[in-house]
Amino acid sequence: MAERLAPWNCAPLTAPAFEVYTARDLDRIPQIQALDPERRFAMKVVATVLPFRVNRYVTEHLIDWDNIPDDPLFQLLYPQPGMLRPDHFERVASLLRRDAPQAEVASVVAEIRHELNPHPAGQLKLNIPRDETGQPINGLQHKYRETVLLFPSQGQTCHSYCTFCFRWAQFIGDKSLRIASAEAARMHGYLRAHPEVTDVLITGGDPLVMKTAHLKAYIEPLLSPEFAHIRSIRIGTKALTFWPYRFLTEGEGQALLDLFAQVVASGKQLALMAHLNHWRELEPAPTQEAIARVRATGAMIRAQAPLLAHINDDSDVWAKLWQREVELGIVPYYMFVERDTGAHHYFKVPLARAWRIYRDALQRVSGLARTVRGPSMSAAPGKVEVLGVSRVAGQRVFVLRFLQGRNPAWVDRPFFARFDPHATWLDELQPAFEPRFFWQDEFDAMLGREAAA
Repeated sequence: MAERLAPWNCAPLTAPAFEVYTARDLDRIPQIQALDPERRFAMKVVATVLPFRVNRYVTEHLIDWDNIPDDPLFQLLYPQPGMLRPDHFERVASLLRRDAPQAEVASVVAEIRHELNPHPAGQLKLNIPRDETGQPINGLQHKYRETVLLFPSQGQTCHSYCTFCFRWAQFIGDKSLRIASAEAARMHGYLRAHPEVTDVLITGGDPLVMKTAHLKAYIEPLLSPEFAHIRSIRIGTKALTFWPYRFLTEGEGQALLDLFAQVVASGKQLALMAHLNHWRELEPAPTQEAIARVRATGAMIRAQAPLLAHINDDSDVWAKLWQREVELGIVPYYMFVERDTGAHHYFKVPLARAWRIYRDALQRVSGLARTVRGPSMSAAPGKVEVLGVSRVAGQRVFVLRFLQGRNPAWVDRPFFARFDPHATWLDELQPAFEPRFFWQDEFDAMLGREAAA
């Protein structure tokens, strides 16, 4: 009798050559050569400051080159002039125009990057855990009690970079700003010592740029009985849309799906946290095949994305995205507010408008798509959701709550901020009805303890 194949073990597909373009390659990308010289120069200026990496697959299959510069996937993948403040743009442009020495360019670029809040929400100061001797454990973050984030060093790049990425500082070559770990054993030791942790999120960069054997070295030990308290393993990725052949080829692709099936068979939940910014990312046939094969292993796919001006600040886009996700078996999970870092000024959307977009989109989908939560700010104190705008005691207010908090006791406790039509982030809001938000004194004390450490 012929061997029966597992449902994810389908005939492998032949992948096109994986070709990557970086800032040095802008002039040789055929589609970019067709743009006017002024736009091409502006792209070089922005790519001198913010990381740029794009692969040939997404360039050829995701972008409508007849709709430049307005195409949302072009905005998602390629640098745009407005992504730098005018003063920053002109400083770099003037250096490039006169062909300034590289050292001078690097000095100015470093100053500008420092002004762009490279690691928001206390990632380097508040989130890095320490071992039993008090030494920081590089490559881990432990912000919320139940969840630890792992940044494997082999996964600190991506198949392509998103222009809005809040982890842009990982990709600029500055080791002082990089969160990465090459020590799987140290991560496992930390988890042994913290039985309160139930979830491990492997992130980056994109962990699925790694060889499967490297990924397995982090994951497989977690399947043993000593890690019974680890119930869920999550992998953050855009590979489903930026390089779906990661799941479709023999060798590496099949080994990855076999690893997923191994995790599921161990009794733990495996969730692929797919970053999906626009419904058009889901249209290519290789992506839909990759989704089907991942789901056949028993892994769950959850989808999340920030709300971004120029890309998806439209309720029609979100309603269609969520509906398409549900049709493909993906669970809509989060609508985020764009973080206050990098090109935040270009992508930000006022909280009041973000909530209206979320509400209007939610009203157009069935209950299966209403699993999505948002708009949510991943701020320093925690994940803060905008529940809506209301009038309380004669005052117009934002109604807010923590979906996650540095203190779990903060979670799901409503609080109010004065309505501000221009506010785009938590630190721009003022408390309503009381001098300070209920959590502020405790959070300030946390900051003080970290400063004294």
